[in-house]
Amino acid sequence: MLPRFLAAIDRASGTARLSGEEARHLSQVLRLRAGDEIAVFDGAGAEFVARVEQIARDGALARLGEARTPAAEPAVLLTLAQAVLKGEKMDDVVRDATMMGVAGVEPLVTEHTAAHLKPGRAPERWRRIAIASAKQCGRAVVPRIGDGTPLADWIVRDRSDVRVLLVEPSATVSGHPASTLGPSRPASATILIGPEGGWSAAEIASAVAAGYIPITLGRRTLRADAIPIVALGVLQYLWGEL
Repeated sequence: MLPRFLAAIDRASGTARLSGEEARHLSQVLRLRAGDEIAVFDGAGAEFVARVEQIARDGALARLGEARTPAAEPAVLLTLAQAVLKGEKMDDVVRDATMMGVAGVEPLVTEHTAAHLKPGRAPERWRRIAIASAKQCGRAVVPRIGDGTPLADWIVRDRSDVRVLLVEPSATVSGHPASTLGPSRPASATILIGPEGGWSAAEIASAVAAGYIPITLGRRTLRADAIPIVALGVLQYLWGEL
């Protein structure tokens, strides 16, 4: 299996340029050399076989070969709007959501967010984790990672065709079963998931008023870092993506 790298692909010149961490991984970790064959993808869906031509201090250059067919992307452009979790839990969420094929992850700041995150300053490591996960699972698309947004700002600007608010069984609003969403596949969707401390009553009311459908995954209370991959799997199953 060819090692995969995120690269700036220039089809006109038939080259791909690796920089930063990708170039270091090629030369210092894998110790590849000029003449070695690799796979390169641009993060937006294109992927090629390529051959390393030059390795320098500031990056590496590869010559494009034949196009490759990467892992298929879901038909539904699905955004995970996730309240920021503590410690490494958010790292796991970004990794797993990328693996599940989301188009974007929007970190949210909520009333009960325990993690320290100033809006607009989401750690760059989440973007690196998304790249690493895309490389591992065969995607040629790297999901967009938001900069960190207050919940109130997000629900005003979210324009997805279907908007889902995941609520606990004990929430102040009755959650519908996931099957309520039905098999009809939307063009785009957002799933809104809360922090370890859950949503406040005011947040739930605001989201429902903005058009989010309250959904529950059943009677069990799941770990905050387990909920996203379960919820994404349920939605993708309902919409014929699995």
